[in-house]
Amino acid sequence: MATTAAAAAAADSTPLQVCGCKGIRTCLICERQRHGSPPWQRSPQKKHCFLYCPDTGWAMGPKDSDLEGWAFPFPGVTLIKDFVTPEEEAEMVRLMDSDPWKLSQSGRRKQDYGPKVNFRKQKLKMAGFQGLPSFSQKVVRRMGLYPGLEDFRPVEQCNLDYSPERGSAIDPHLDDAWLWGERLVSLSLLSATVVSMSREAPGSLLLSSAPALGPDALKGSIVAPSRSVPCQEVEVAISVPCRSLLVLTGAARHQWTHAIHRRHIQARRVCATFRELSSEFLPGGKQQELGQELLQAALSFQGRPV
Repeated sequence: MATTAAAAAAADSTPLQVCGCKGIRTCLICERQRHGSPPWQRSPQKKHCFLYCPDTGWAMGPKDSDLEGWAFPFPGVTLIKDFVTPEEEAEMVRLMDSDPWKLSQSGRRKQDYGPKVNFRKQKLKMAGFQGLPSFSQKVVRRMGLYPGLEDFRPVEQCNLDYSPERGSAIDPHLDDAWLWGERLVSLSLLSATVVSMSREAPGSLLLSSAPALGPDALKGSIVAPSRSVPCQEVEVAISVPCRSLLVLTGAARHQWTHAIHRRHIQARRVCATFRELSSEFLPGGKQQELGQELLQAALSFQGRPV
């Protein structure tokens, strides 16, 4: 009995693991430490799930489901496979791990290379921002070799570290459009995942019956829409392989939220997301001088996490 009591006392004195969750955000660490009925609620799974096809640019109904053979165009997504080599990937992660990671929401860790921003008040500070990390210079230069990214000049890089042990995830969200520009560019490292796209706008999506949908079929006539599903019940899954580059623009950037569900983190994943400036901070914009200062600092590639 004394041994049992001593063990219980020792267990009670064990320091709790910490996480970076706030409000309704949770991870496996804080969920295990909370008692009683959880005050948070998980978003229910969408009723209609589609798979993004990078060859056609359409969202396709999965095989062996009631949506098989149905599809709708899903513009604004570019997926570049094998953007970096396994050797480059290993070196990038090694250099990231040589700097500290900060705890973030929903079981993630992060490293920020960018200005300090208050998006609600639309204010930012240059303090501490010395640019993107040196190891990203080659990556950014390579981006410019691909169509649609020739003039991409990132002013911020955010590294996120996902772990199944922490139950890492990121809730559906739209990135800010006051400071950040048209293209969101993310480099996926160490393991594959799925980026889940959804929208809460009212209305319906019109589906086309196209059982033979493919690159050749898209060049010809497409069957007129003959079925509709509510927008709020639809989710589009984009399979993102390891070492690939994902670019979101247009509707995929501004109308469809993006998320990564906990179930889609099966092993450690590191993601480097690069953001460019909005037109307000570019030549001709009302904050062009500040934008030039930000770009000059960012592209010096002398930064450390802020």
